[in-house]
Amino acid sequence: MADGALAIVVIDDKPARAAVIEEGLREAGYSAITIFTDMRHLLRQIVDAAPDVIIIDLENPNRDVLEEMFQVSRSVPRPVAMFVDQSDSASIEAAIEAGVSAYVVDGMRKERIRPIVEMAISRHKAYRRLRDELDRAKQALEDRKVIERAKGILMKSKGVSEAEAHALLRTTAMNESRRVAEVAQALVTAAKLLG
Repeated sequence: MADGALAIVVIDDKPARAAVIEEGLREAGYSAITIFTDMRHLLRQIVDAAPDVIIIDLENPNRDVLEEMFQVSRSVPRPVAMFVDQSDSASIEAAIEAGVSAYVVDGMRKERIRPIVEMAISRHKAYRRLRDELDRAKQALEDRKVIERAKGILMKSKGVSEAEAHALLRTTAMNESRRVAEVAQALVTAAKLLG
């Protein structure tokens, strides 16, 4: 996607500061820019706008705004660059927990906007890759557990070896065009109902 095609939402309760950010974004080649100066119903506004990137500029991030950003990151996972005038370690930690990809203290200058937006996008992509990898690993572990339970049920009820039980699960999965873990889960569920 070309830079100019990125839909960017700018959140700033001070219209003059928002105008500076907008000007910096336009100079950097971004053109699809929406500005929100009303902090009420922020989540709904962001969901409706469906941006590719979110830029938020605050003098001092308060807990309410960070909580709203946490809701945004769960509902609309997007790269978020946050500019603040002052900060402390607790605020930084809360912002990172809320899904902020780039947290910039006292650094809102037009010429810095493009590299910061690019960094936020890059960090967000890296975070999503790690999150997806973690989710796949968790799912694989859960799948392995349910397959082991299903093999145990088959070994006990049919008097077969572990290898034969696994082969039965695999054959059934192939015949039904399902994953082995799905067949195993169905078997475990059925055994609970019948047990």
